Amino acid sequence: MCVLIISKMCPEWMKKMKIKNKDVKKIFVIGLPNTGKSQIFNNLTRNYSMVANSLLTTIEIKKGYLLSGNINYEIFDTPGLHSLYVHSEEELVVRDMLLSESPDFIIQCIDANRLKQSLILTADLLELGIPVVISLNAIDETVKKGFRIDANALADLLGIPIVESMAIDDNRSLELVSHVEKGLKSKHDILYDELLEKGIELVQSKLPENIIYKRKVAILMLQNDPFIENVLGSFYPSEKSKEIRDAVDWVITRFKGNINRTVNYKKNIWIDEIVEKVIHKQRVRLKSFSHTFAQLSRHPIFGVPILLMILGVIFFSVVNVANVMAEWMTKVIWLPIENSLNGLITSVFLRDFLVGDYGVLTFGVANAILTVLPILTVFFILFNILEDIGYIPNLCVLSKNISEKVGLSANAILPITLGFGCKTMATLTTRTLKTKKERHIAIYLIAFAIPCAPQMALNMSILGRMGARAFLIVFFVLAFVEISAGVILNKMMKTEKKIDFIQALPDIRMPNLKAVLRKTYYRLVSFLKESMPVFIYAALTFFTIDRIGLLDIIKDILKPVIVGFLGFPLQMVDVLILCMARQEAAAGMIIKLVQQGKLDYVQCIVAVTLTTMFVPCFANIMAMIKELGTKVALSMVFVINTTSFIIGGVLNWVLISVFKF
Repeated sequence: MCVLIISKMCPEWMKKMKIKNKDVKKIFVIGLPNTGKSQIFNNLTRNYSMVANSLLTTIEIKKGYLLSGNINYEIFDTPGLHSLYVHSEEELVVRDMLLSESPDFIIQCIDANRLKQSLILTADLLELGIPVVISLNAIDETVKKGFRIDANALADLLGIPIVESMAIDDNRSLELVSHVEKGLKSKHDILYDELLEKGIELVQSKLPENIIYKRKVAILMLQNDPFIENVLGSFYPSEKSKEIRDAVDWVITRFKGNINRTVNYKKNIWIDEIVEKVIHKQRVRLKSFSHTFAQLSRHPIFGVPILLMILGVIFFSVVNVANVMAEWMTKVIWLPIENSLNGLITSVFLRDFLVGDYGVLTFGVANAILTVLPILTVFFILFNILEDIGYIPNLCVLSKNISEKVGLSANAILPITLGFGCKTMATLTTRTLKTKKERHIAIYLIAFAIPCAPQMALNMSILGRMGARAFLIVFFVLAFVEISAGVILNKMMKTEKKIDFIQALPDIRMPNLKAVLRKTYYRLVSFLKESMPVFIYAALTFFTIDRIGLLDIIKDILKPVIVGFLGFPLQMVDVLILCMARQEAAAGMIIKLVQQGKLDYVQCIVAVTLTTMFVPCFANIMAMIKELGTKVALSMVFVINTTSFIIGGVLNWVLISVFKF
């Protein structure tokens, strides 16, 4: 379930110091979604976990290391958690690991704007008896909203250290560790009425000795937590399980009222008392620009022009900045190198291998670095700004208002919207959806007609060479087929219990330029690590099958479909083959064909539309298999590819025969 990412430097210092696992102290960074957990993890470990002003940025547990003084820490970055009474699969992963890993310390991240909600989790963590340190973030924003939090009073009431921060910087993160090293446990427990306390003690007495957090486990069992007994299954045999279950049932039947409601009521009273003492209201200020912008960006009328304006800015920047950069780099850097190599290399085979049509340097390295990288740089800077200001969650609400009218699932909107960043990660976030129908529809739509960020950037670059009308045609075609697919799936699949749509909306914040550039850097490095080998292997593959004549055979077989039905030149066979590995690599090849004059206006439109809908990248297919199973996932891939070819052929016919392009 969990992906553990370990800093490259960590194995080295662990080997040098011969550290055993028992000598490493474990720190869990825990908190509600979008409270700065990943930023603290990055500051402490010098790893990079993606940071954004949006929910579901972290969907799997990551691990890194910190050496502070003479103490070695193993630090875990976790997905958002609201309480230890879990409501979703990713929360269950965090709780299971919390119970099984037995951390030595917990850093809880709290957004000062959501103090009351965060204290629900605080109450649960304090019941574990683990030393907790709180990072109280975004304290500057509370002043703008007309209230102030007395952090010293909060620390006294909770009995744990609190570190205030407006921005979670390195110094503040290290201050958290300095408090962690003291290992202070809270002495403030939540006590329930006498009858319930006796019931908790009875269930505790039945639990095995090797269970550490007996009180909390007993409370969760009395609350009828649906997952807790599965966690405990590895600790005791089935006959012991029945004895514990009987004790739980005995307490529940003799308790007047609902235990779950009683526990929550007691916590809420405790939280209200704390909030009343630590929050001081000030003069309420007028609505800020950020608040107004957030409201307008999700408004069903004003939100659409804002979205179109943002798309226009991105399109203009890619076309007029990124394309110019790419062409300049190709002209100034690559062409002199290519001409020199053509003059120096006398062997025809070696020249074709390095700088031929399928050369390792031309088709592989230069294509990735000089054609694709400049475009992605400009696009990622703009996309990261949108993430960090908090626009994406507001876009989800806007999409919900529109999409519900055509039958799409409201709760699937956030995972689908995240698909424009990374389709693989977006597919994994669908595990947060409550029904099978929602998950299937969301995964299909993510894989179908949504371009991931790198592909979107390159598609804009391709269509920008054809003009704004080409971009609008592709945009509306993809939007139409995506919505149509959602409506059809919604009609075909059996309706399950309706789940209310709840979307937390982070504050609109000014982006930090350093953070934006840092995230852009890591995204570009990730692209080069993942895609550069694909470009090179693709060059080697195409060079080999071209030399042995296999490529011509494949083209002859596919000619009726590629040329006759889709209206492409035969070189598009190369693009479709490459699309199976990495879609941005295929898009980079389309750019080459455009530069060589081998694709006309209509062919560019059809090519971008087809490759956007075509085979999801291999990583996304693996994510689909993980979430749906092999049979269902591969069936989806087959349907998506078949539909893509049909729509591509129909679009080609419509543009030529109907609109006479």
